[in-house]
Amino acid sequence: MEIGLIGDSLTEGRPGVSFFNILKSKYPDITFVNLGKPGESTKSLFTRLTKTTLDTDYDLSFLWIGVNDVYSKLLSVQAQPVAKDHEEIEEYYRKVLEFVLASANKVIVVTPALVGENVTSTSNKEIKELSVLIESISSEHENVSCLNLRSVFEGYLDKVDSSDYISTKVMRVMKDVLLYKKLSRIDALSEKRGLHFTLEGIHLNSKGAQIVADAYSFLIDQFIIDEKEVRDGEPYEV
Repeated sequence: MEIGLIGDSLTEGRPGVSFFNILKSKYPDITFVNLGKPGESTKSLFTRLTKTTLDTDYDLSFLWIGVNDVYSKLLSVQAQPVAKDHEEIEEYYRKVLEFVLASANKVIVVTPALVGENVTSTSNKEIKELSVLIESISSEHENVSCLNLRSVFEGYLDKVDSSDYISTKVMRVMKDVLLYKKLSRIDALSEKRGLHFTLEGIHLNSKGAQIVADAYSFLIDQFIIDEKEVRDGEPYEV
């Protein structure tokens, strides 16, 4: 089985802790292909996919994109071009999804999760709006389902008190990439900043990475069960 993971730096796994590596360790018999790229927005991902053919038919693909469409508004420098409004995001997202659908038997779209750990912030209110949009788009396709990571993290954040810390300086983010690679150092910096699940409000610490890996794993396991039922023609007993 081959699974493609398409997205931005959260999928690539830098900075912070990589949920992708957790999945690879948990499923040694599955081939995972990491197609994450730092700074990617919905618009820039569309441009990348028009220039780079997805060269294999994945059994399952995860599409996790959208956080930089919100996060980039807080940065002094934008790494990639972003859509001007939600209407344009929707336009590019639909085009991106068509590319991904053409290369996979089934697609799971994943909503952006957090821009800072304060779920009531303006940025996270916009994340919620984009999540609703993405869920709506996914419902239009028979072989597409949606993982609402925003709701998953909100459930965890309701139980803790987090700071409002968000890294908005590009050089600070770059330092995190270069200087904080070990899990223990990432988690220590996260704690110093008053955060529970992210390194700086966006990228994942060990707890955040495990939450994402668990959410992906639940859907991967369900996909495996469904595929076995199709092959065997009878319900799979767990």
